[in-house]
Amino acid sequence: MSITTKQNKKELVRELNKLNILNAAEELFSKLGYDGASISMIAQKADLPKANVHYYFKNKDNLYEAVLQRIISNWNLGLDDVTVDDEPAKVLHKYIKNKVKLAINKPLQSRLFASEIIRGAPYLADYLRKNTRPWVRAKCQLFQDWIDANKMDKVDPHHLLFLIWSTTQYYADYQAEVLLVQNKLEYEENDVTQITHSITSIILKGIGLAMPKNVEDHQ
Repeated sequence: MSITTKQNKKELVRELNKLNILNAAEELFSKLGYDGASISMIAQKADLPKANVHYYFKNKDNLYEAVLQRIISNWNLGLDDVTVDDEPAKVLHKYIKNKVKLAINKPLQSRLFASEIIRGAPYLADYLRKNTRPWVRAKCQLFQDWIDANKMDKVDPHHLLFLIWSTTQYYADYQAEVLLVQNKLEYEENDVTQITHSITSIILKGIGLAMPKNVEDHQ
């Protein structure tokens, strides 16, 4: 085996170990909270020695922050690499659909994030200032560019973004209420499509746009 092959194999093992740790930590932090989950429990869940967890993450604070930052990065998908030349209706539909999928398929992520924010964002404050704030500023400028180009009605870009966040994450944070009032035991296969269509239609009408044609709702 060549040196390069050995290095690649070691790098793959490191990446898999780190992924297992993050997945285990996300599950336990979501279910037990920051105080309830320990490094020992996370190591056991990841099927790795406790020392391996400390190899990748210096302490529980670092691991908790990494989990939260990964959640935010996943939520931002759908609004990256978008310009004023793109059609707002298609972009917003894609972004809303991604958020609805995450809310239904990974509800614990949203609940963990909500818990952190409700506590005043003690571990996320710096990240939100340094990363989320510039990201939001850029997306709000994109919305404003669409407004200036007469591609959508004039609205406050910040509140448009907040509206999308709140409506989509509701289906994760208040899952029990949604299912109880609809007399369901769990979300059904076509719920992503129906929820996405309803939210997108309402939001787009509010900014003077129609649902985009030929959207792939069933993917």
